[in-house]
Amino acid sequence: MKRLILQLLASLLLLTTFTGCETDFDINAEWKDITIVYGLISQNDSVHYIKVNKAFLGEGNALTYAQIADSSNYGDNIEVAITETGLNGSVRTFICDTTTIYNKEPGIFYYPDQVVYKANFKIPDNYSKNDYVYVVTITNKLTGKVIKAQSRLVKDFQIDTPRPGMLSINFDVESNQKVKWISAKDGKRYNVSIRFWFEEIKIGNDTTDRYIDWDFSSLKSNSIAGGEPLELIYDPTNFFAICRNNIPYKNTITEDSVTSRLVNRVEFLFAVAGDELNTYMEVNEPSSGIVQEKPEYTNIENGFGLFSCRYTKSTQDSYAPGKFLKVSPLTEERLISEGIKFVKKEGN
Repeated sequence: MKRLILQLLASLLLLTTFTGCETDFDINAEWKDITIVYGLISQNDSVHYIKVNKAFLGEGNALTYAQIADSSNYGDNIEVAITETGLNGSVRTFICDTTTIYNKEPGIFYYPDQVVYKANFKIPDNYSKNDYVYVVTITNKLTGKVIKAQSRLVKDFQIDTPRPGMLSINFDVESNQKVKWISAKDGKRYNVSIRFWFEEIKIGNDTTDRYIDWDFSSLKSNSIAGGEPLELIYDPTNFFAICRNNIPYKNTITEDSVTSRLVNRVEFLFAVAGDELNTYMEVNEPSSGIVQEKPEYTNIENGFGLFSCRYTKSTQDSYAPGKFLKVSPLTEERLISEGIKFVKKEGN
């Protein structure tokens, strides 16, 4: 049967939780130019990527067409621009250039190359006060069709616990601990993780920095107004199981090349999703009920997909240069006893 495959392919450089979708249409329906857009304003970065694809139509096996780049790429037939508008009346427009990603993993759609559109600009330092709005505009040079979407930025927010400037953290305690913060304006979903940095000394005394992340389940604020107290409770002793399971290399040869490990520092990371991104993630989360059919979500005008923002904040941001949250001596001793090559660090 002849089919039209609508490619809902999330940008490979944005969030790994995005998934591609397929929708079948009868070929007897009138053909339309359907534009699929995925993009995030990544507030901590100076490069922002937009993935733009089109629906494609053909006879025969649609999976065969999916492997042909020209079937879903616009190429130079579109112009992609991002416009920044502030409450103070300032306006900046950035024209996106095409760039190619060379490491897409094998799948339904063509690989390993993928064409995306990128814009180079930094978010202004006063973004929390000036409340900038970002609009992506995609113009089809052949048809004149215009596709748009907009997003506000997640504003800065306050982290209460661990308190700013705290000297060290001890995971070798039996009582549960809390992470506490105040929700950000225009932020909805919070993914919190603990990043543990350590040093590896290998044969020949080569020293490298390495880290592992301890990820917690996400929390959502009740609104995007900001100012809402939020907290996460965790068992600190799970830190040692995380280290045992994730620090030693699975490859025996690589692990044998490590002679010792030294504790370094810890930081708490908060990855905050804007309202539209949170809604998209909710719609695409696994269904736990009997009804498996889910509604499609898009905030793209004259197209399909998602345009939103994300913001990352670290407790390290509150420390002066050269200062950081240390691992306590009790935690270091416990790590040494775990048999994963940690040794006493001088001065700790």
